[in-house]
Amino acid sequence: MCEDDHATGTENALARRALFVTGAAAALTLGSVTFSHGTPAEAADGNAGTADRTETKTVRGTLPTGSPDFVYLPVEIPHGVRELRVSYSYDRPTVPAGTAGNALDIGVFDQRGTELGGKGFRGWSGGARTEFFVRADDATPGYIPGPVKAGTWHIALGPYTVSPQGLSYEITITLTYGEPGEAVDPVYPPERAKGRGRAWYRGDCHLHSWYSDGRRTPAEIAALARAAGLDFINSSEHNTQSAHAHWADHAGDDLLVMLGEEVTTRNGHVVALGVDPGTFVDWRYRARDNRFGKFARQIRRAGGLVVPAHPHATCVGCNWKFGFNDVDAVEVWNGAYSPEDEVALADWDGMLVASVREGASDGQGWIPAMGNSDAHRDPDPVGVPQTVVLADDLTREAIQEGLRAGRSYVAESKSITLSFTASGPKGEHADIGGRLKVSKAAPVTVRLEVSGAPRCTVRFVTDQGVLFTSAVLPVAGAGVVEWRTTAQYAAYVRAEVRHEAVLAPLPGALAAFTNPIFLGR
Repeated sequence: MCEDDHATGTENALARRALFVTGAAAALTLGSVTFSHGTPAEAADGNAGTADRTETKTVRGTLPTGSPDFVYLPVEIPHGVRELRVSYSYDRPTVPAGTAGNALDIGVFDQRGTELGGKGFRGWSGGARTEFFVRADDATPGYIPGPVKAGTWHIALGPYTVSPQGLSYEITITLTYGEPGEAVDPVYPPERAKGRGRAWYRGDCHLHSWYSDGRRTPAEIAALARAAGLDFINSSEHNTQSAHAHWADHAGDDLLVMLGEEVTTRNGHVVALGVDPGTFVDWRYRARDNRFGKFARQIRRAGGLVVPAHPHATCVGCNWKFGFNDVDAVEVWNGAYSPEDEVALADWDGMLVASVREGASDGQGWIPAMGNSDAHRDPDPVGVPQTVVLADDLTREAIQEGLRAGRSYVAESKSITLSFTASGPKGEHADIGGRLKVSKAAPVTVRLEVSGAPRCTVRFVTDQGVLFTSAVLPVAGAGVVEWRTTAQYAAYVRAEVRHEAVLAPLPGALAAFTNPIFLGR
């Protein structure tokens, strides 16, 4: 239910609310908020002749348990508005143990509408902020600057979880009238850094700044990325591209900054990795709406990769439910290594087994793995873990091509370096992500060189499971481990470097792992 300062009661508000469809899931639209079309209710200060004039209205309501994923509050914006400012609050009652409490996200769409995948999106802060503003020359982080044009805007509410008592909210909308500021053309980071030619480059492609729910500035993230030994990063704010225009000053010859988004749906999150500047990817759908494929194709058309994030995370809406038919890679390791990552690793390995059963070939039929920090704020470390990719140069296109081909491994820090190869009896050779083309009975030597992993063990994992475990590496952390097999015995081999086990017989946490090398013709 919804009422504003001038409503006569909740019954009137209830009568004028309705359900509508955005192109996917049903959503609730509330009664419109109208202003006086340029006649201010109150001046900004006592001198109305020199100050920008303002007008404010407040809306209150309650959402019941089981509300739609999105609730839209139409706001009729008159001509002559310089700035839209919105603040909101909601109650957080005590709930029974094991029951979700209230959580309410917020964003805004302009006069171009709320159509799924349309052009009306102007910003989203989720639950990270209690207020925001939009005007031609500036906007709150998470929102897109631009003129506040006349027409019907929509404040978008996302009742993430609703307590059994319902969710009572209050929204205050303030319009400031006057001449708009001068819009500034966005400047984006370059798609190329200096690089070292064909080499191994280190990156972290899942990071959050204060342009969504992080607490660090782009400058702080860039400094931490350099300290972590990274060569590239990817901007991945929740459900907004607003950070894209704020990275140019922090890239450089030594750091490639790619642009993206963490598309945060109610059935899982996906990192759009390295899309064209300014690309917005909608998130307002569930698996049952059959929309994911459409937006995965949009990401690719914009030059990006489709990477499901933390697919087995246990937070509400985080667990991946869209399947893996439309993805380019999967984030197996997210932040500090956890049981969720162990499950994701096992699930990914099961997909590798399915791919060789179905006849995988070079670059087809299997999904490469990667790891990212998902760092939000102190003390979250940037670059733990990091994906190390073999690329022809330090460019957006080259890095993406290496990730897509699986020419990569994941390490918990810049201290760990791996070299993983397979060779045959006649000089045949394959590296990570490749195929060693030998007969089924030909002897194969698998070799891992590792440094920076003190007292770790090496495991070689195949489609049959773990077939070899090394002795503990010395305190110096360097060593060479070899194992011999055949393509008949192992359709693929991948390497894991693990810390000492804390609770036997469970394996220790990962220090690093590789994508597979496939064996056989």
